[in-house]
Amino acid sequence: MSVVRSIALFVVAALFEIGGAWLVWQGVREHRGWAWIGAGVVALATYGFVATLQPDGEFGRVLASYGGVFVAGSIVWGMVADGYRPDRWDVTGALVCLAGMAVIMYAPRNH
Repeated sequence: MSVVRSIALFVVAALFEIGGAWLVWQGVREHRGWAWIGAGVVALATYGFVATLQPDGEFGRVLASYGGVFVAGSIVWGMVADGYRPDRWDVTGALVCLAGMAVIMYAPRNH
């Protein structure tokens, strides 16, 4: 069950980090104002907290693994929020990143 919990935490973390970055982007680049920027900063801080809830206690492993989730999640966010259309290389790269994340985070280890 800890793998399912870990994946759920990665998804929640991605929503906060990617969403927070998107809100800051909208506030600055799209001139939506300080409220958007402030909401983004709060979301980014929340992401930092959510990442600490991972069952694995190794900071480097968790953050390196999250990188794969961030890559794939960013492509999905761009599709949903901004109408971005990834090409086959975007999708292939995202799948490679997710495979790397799975190896780093969930490979059997003898401790």
